[in-house]
Amino acid sequence: MDEDERLINVVDIEATCWRGPTPQGQTGEIIEIGLCVVDVVARERVARHRVLVRPERSEVSAFCTELTGLTAEEVATGVGFREACALLEREHRAGARVWASWGDYDRLQFTRQCAASGVPYPFGARHVNVKAAHAAAHALPRRLGMAAALRHDGLPLEGRHHSGVDDAWNIARLALGVIGRDAWPLPVARPGG
Repeated sequence: MDEDERLINVVDIEATCWRGPTPQGQTGEIIEIGLCVVDVVARERVARHRVLVRPERSEVSAFCTELTGLTAEEVATGVGFREACALLEREHRAGARVWASWGDYDRLQFTRQCAASGVPYPFGARHVNVKAAHAAAHALPRRLGMAAALRHDGLPLEGRHHSGVDDAWNIARLALGVIGRDAWPLPVARPGG
């Protein structure tokens, strides 16, 4: 079996943000990419990665630090957005593997930022909105936030909420639950086959 069929990249990003409106001359930019690799055959999370991304058109606000734990000094040590996207392809085969996120925010933010920066979109077309898949798998009347979905499934939150790497880890666990219920919206490799 091809490794790209066996592995899914679960992605969660954090971006610059402010309490209230975006300050004039700034724009929300990705400052952290959390990635958890899921082996759909073994039905387990097999790796977790964190990429810090240096913002180019915005600053990390005090509100952003309070929410994410990321400081301006910390993200200043990150790579540029172009290098972060290249790293996703080079080290995590982002263009070849199915990728997943909680909702569509992450996919749309990558789309917007790639277009604004002239950076090639790093992911392939096969994206799963785990938030929607989770609601459908459990026949919920509405889509839950990630923390509420964990509580619904009787799972503890591991790590810090609004940390990209920790949220990707938790979303991957929810994705495995959806896969285990045979409710994943794309075909997945099965154990023993």
